[in-house]
Amino acid sequence: MTDETDSKGPADDLGAEATTAADSRSPSYPSPSRRSVLGWGGAGLALGAAAAGTAAVALRGTDGTEPAGSAGAAVPFHGAHQAGIATAVPDRLHFAAFDVTTEDRAELIQLLKEWTAAATLMAEGRPVGEGAFGGLPEAPPDDTGEAVGLKPSRLTLTIGFGPSLFTADSGDGHGSGRSGRDRFGLADRRPEALVDLPKFPGDNLDPARSGGDLCVQACADDPQVAVHAIRNLARIGFGRIAIRWSQLGFGKTSSTTPEAQTPRNLFGFKDGTRNVAGTDSAALDRHVWVSPKAGPAWMAGGSYLVARRIAMRIESWDRTSLQEQEDVFGRDKGEGAAVGKAKEHDEPFLKSMLPTSHVRLAHPDSNGGARMLRRGYSYTDGTDGLGRLDAGLFFLAYQHDVRESFIPVQRGLSRADALNEYIQHVGSAVFAVPPGVRDRDDWWGRELFT
Repeated sequence: MTDETDSKGPADDLGAEATTAADSRSPSYPSPSRRSVLGWGGAGLALGAAAAGTAAVALRGTDGTEPAGSAGAAVPFHGAHQAGIATAVPDRLHFAAFDVTTEDRAELIQLLKEWTAAATLMAEGRPVGEGAFGGLPEAPPDDTGEAVGLKPSRLTLTIGFGPSLFTADSGDGHGSGRSGRDRFGLADRRPEALVDLPKFPGDNLDPARSGGDLCVQACADDPQVAVHAIRNLARIGFGRIAIRWSQLGFGKTSSTTPEAQTPRNLFGFKDGTRNVAGTDSAALDRHVWVSPKAGPAWMAGGSYLVARRIAMRIESWDRTSLQEQEDVFGRDKGEGAAVGKAKEHDEPFLKSMLPTSHVRLAHPDSNGGARMLRRGYSYTDGTDGLGRLDAGLFFLAYQHDVRESFIPVQRGLSRADALNEYIQHVGSAVFAVPPGVRDRDDWWGRELFT
């Protein structure tokens, strides 16, 4: 759970112009041809993607990112970078990690093409294929239907490739990627920066909530829109992929729009006060996007994602004095200002904090300037069987190189952070996130497979 990265930047609204452009598309928008009774047809999806592509490109920002907009607006799917990274953070999340069950390279490529076409349509607020009703009564509908009538809700869909996609042990089931067969001929294309994370002090990782060949991050203002997106992708991939684990999230704990109100985590503290701004191109280029010089070529413009499920000991925290809570974070709980400062955005004086305070240990000045762009969410999943809330932070961090950002920062935090008394990392995964889908002829991961 990292808090301090230093950047500010304004974010514009999508505004009426973008909304008008989305709403003015021709009502004669062509629909995909009907897939066969036996299952989904990739050709139909391709037609849908081609038609949707024109509208999406018309809405795309010049830098491939999109600032905050109204709750019902559509975020452009196409661009130099995938949406869902520098994009303004909506309030809801459905994150899913998948195991690829097919060992046929052609089937995996076809799946990624079908997923891309479906994602393009859903980002526009359109049903997949011919929709949830009105088709052949003898065949399952193309779309599951629970988002019918709902707005796009700033839905973003972001895909990543785990280490185990490149070289997977055929029988371990843990997605470790450390040894085994090269199922898809990708072993020599694995990025050096896509490393297996080391075991940090205090980790108690559940293999059932860790790893994965693929991941899809769905963010939206409406939870049903996010769930609908993951559900449709899982349905389309049936027989070729299986969900390994998933996580619902609410109440964003970090923001890429620093002029907006800083969100609070479940401990009641403002988190991510100085996150990398989605409009700070210089910081994004330096800390988030993979440089063409860093290699491999297929990752240029992409990023690396670390996902960590962090359990928070809510009951213990709630019985801790206010002074100790503030000492643990190095901030006051009301304003969110650092120790000795008046406002939350005032530059902290690290030496005024306890050496074990979270802010001090996570700050770039304590980590050789290392920074990440965070998009974390709170979660609650019932109880832990002992009468305590199963709740915490689903931590998501994007960076240009995991070895230079997350790993050194987490090493320092895991050894000395006073917050460790109240949290524990229980799930973990790392993914290579390719660049954006540039146009209607492109698809997720095309450059990896060509």
